[in-house]
Amino acid sequence: MDGTELVAAVRSGDAEAVRALLESGAAPDTVTDDGLPVLCLALTAFDAGVAQALVEGGADPDRVLPDGTTPLVRAVEGGSPAMVEAILGREPRLRLPEADREQLLALARRRQGPGAEDELRRRTGASGPAHRVRVLDDEYDHVEQLTLGGRTVRAGHSAILTNLEWAFRILTPVDELVARAVAPRDPDHVAWASVRWVLSERRSKETWSAVTAHRHSPDPHHRRFVVDVIFWYVMSHGSRRNSYEKESADLLVAWTAEGEEDPETLAEVLRVLSETEHQELEAVGLRHADHPDPRVRARVPDLLLSWGAPPPCWSPQARAALLVLAGDEDWGVRDQAGRALAAAQDGSREVTDALVALLRDPVAAVRGGAAEAVANRRDGTAAVADALAALLDEDEFTTRLNAAYGLLRWGDARTEEAIKRVGSLFRPGYEHDHRLSALWTWQWERDHPPTPTSQ
Repeated sequence: MDGTELVAAVRSGDAEAVRALLESGAAPDTVTDDGLPVLCLALTAFDAGVAQALVEGGADPDRVLPDGTTPLVRAVEGGSPAMVEAILGREPRLRLPEADREQLLALARRRQGPGAEDELRRRTGASGPAHRVRVLDDEYDHVEQLTLGGRTVRAGHSAILTNLEWAFRILTPVDELVARAVAPRDPDHVAWASVRWVLSERRSKETWSAVTAHRHSPDPHHRRFVVDVIFWYVMSHGSRRNSYEKESADLLVAWTAEGEEDPETLAEVLRVLSETEHQELEAVGLRHADHPDPRVRARVPDLLLSWGAPPPCWSPQARAALLVLAGDEDWGVRDQAGRALAAAQDGSREVTDALVALLRDPVAAVRGGAAEAVANRRDGTAAVADALAALLDEDEFTTRLNAAYGLLRWGDARTEEAIKRVGSLFRPGYEHDHRLSALWTWQWERDHPPTPTSQ
């Protein structure tokens, strides 16, 4: 195998083809016409999937290149945390000599902030501003990409530094890490994500105290970041010895009582609190049910229900608050209230009327959310069933699907017609959808009744 196919697969970004060719005997360090291994092609294209496939297949990220760098050094220079992660390999602290580790750390430090554009300008000799665009660096997190003089880099060096420090078991001071996280002022930035990940892995009491101390910062981004880290603590409570589950819930309850002034941060505090178990959840929700910001009110319904109890699982005060929120002027609040009302439907006229109103809401998203919520209930009143049936003419496929699914679950006589109006039951992306499966099964059983057995 001369490597031509591997080069072509790398250039086309086909990670599966790369893996197949490596398994068939292709050389993972195949050199291209410019004298560089194919791993460098993947680095230039910011193709983390292909780069990872090459390294897992034997490509050497520490191979010395003609200019004295290595693919790993080039990945750090390139500024993409996803690329560095793809080729860093396991236990790099043991694989790389101390001098090499220090070189990588120093490189990432120099490129932080304006350093990425300064270096790009120095290398290209180009003048004028770099072209900047916000791109996804991995599946979830964004980074700024800079192009100047025919070269492109990403400005994720802060995140790379954080990840390298953790990989090399360097315990960077928490305050320094938090400063890195909030510097871009963007919760979807790679810098924010990398620090959040590292701090969620550091489970000492010292780290916990240092992180949560930032909730008193005058900067709302610091406070918002604290909430995000706590969320990661809360969501991992079942798999960690030091989960801080009780501490997290107590802290969040106290936070809501202290008068958080930033609505976005307060809304996030309530969202994370709703993921915990605390005796004050309902009380917190009731205190914020009439908050002037709809982002905060939209988080209240999840606090008013005891999800582990059989319905009805609300107090009279919570029930009354949910009914008010179901008629809120903001459609996002109505949507969340409707989902909560459906989850704890008590069969009363007031709740039924509220759900019917939401199923007839002027905003399509509210109608769709209400349809999804009520369809998952085991039974429905005639009024709710009639409102669901009226949604079978909706343009949105999932709304029609939920309407038909609800009618089927309730044994409604309109089920056959409802299924017809859903449209094709074979849709890309819905192959494992339980609702479509239920509709298909209903049709099949109707068309294939059991054969009577002779006595």
